[in-house]
Amino acid sequence: MKTIFNKANLSVALITLILLGCGNGNGKYDATGTFESEEVIVSSEAMGKLVRFDVEEGAQLKQNQIVGVIDTLQLYLKKKQLEASVKAVLSKQPDVATQLAALQEQIKTAEIEKKRVENLVKSNAATTKQLDDVNAQLEVLNKQYNATKSSLTITKQGLQSETFPLQIQIEQINDQLSKSRIINPVDGVVLTRYTKQNEVTATGKALYKIADLSEMTLRAYVNGDQLGQIKLGQKVKVFVDKGESEQKEMSGEIYWVSSKAEFTPKTIQTKDERANLVYAIKVRVKNDGYLKIGMYGEVKF
Repeated sequence: MKTIFNKANLSVALITLILLGCGNGNGKYDATGTFESEEVIVSSEAMGKLVRFDVEEGAQLKQNQIVGVIDTLQLYLKKKQLEASVKAVLSKQPDVATQLAALQEQIKTAEIEKKRVENLVKSNAATTKQLDDVNAQLEVLNKQYNATKSSLTITKQGLQSETFPLQIQIEQINDQLSKSRIINPVDGVVLTRYTKQNEVTATGKALYKIADLSEMTLRAYVNGDQLGQIKLGQKVKVFVDKGESEQKEMSGEIYWVSSKAEFTPKTIQTKDERANLVYAIKVRVKNDGYLKIGMYGEVKF
């Protein structure tokens, strides 16, 4: 009986020490949570075969880096066809200057003749009727010139207007060609790749997921009593496990506080474990390469 009693006392003592140890650990921090990042899913903006796709999981990509190309042969041929159609339409344009040159010469000749007749009239070597005939001829030539110029100009503008829809189609093709190049939107690390080179993709199909891991977000939770202790822009201490019961201390900044309470997530412990409702906060932490998505972290205000 004595042995059983001693074992029972020993078990109670061990459980008490464990609970005290857990209580002391919880008292070292004010909130806990997990690290996350702003993830971007890059999708295809065109349909076709991926003739080039330089994306590997874990690869570091730069913003605006071209990482893939979708087959553009049909688009290129369509563009060449449209350009040929534009050229064919414009080739029908009249050469206004050349076609008016003959009339201009006739007008110039008529003006010289007019001056000659005027001199003859002054010397009584010609009649006024001859001068009137020359003036009438000159007036007809001028009207003919203006009418021809107007007609040629309208014809030229009409042909040019016929090319406007074709030019718009060429611009649409150029836009599609630009979207056939897969351009990485942000600096970051490739988290997941959803497709491979030589596969056929479609508009809107996800190609890969990328995130900027140079700065991580610790999403933690506080209870209502702790809201008065925090504010936006507040500097806090962040702790993460290094292994072997050691913790790494980092500096962070609170940049977001939820305006609504929510039920305590099952995976999160708060300072007051009896609180049913908590508020989410986000803490911005510079990543030196140690932080990983999903890693557990603790916050001290």
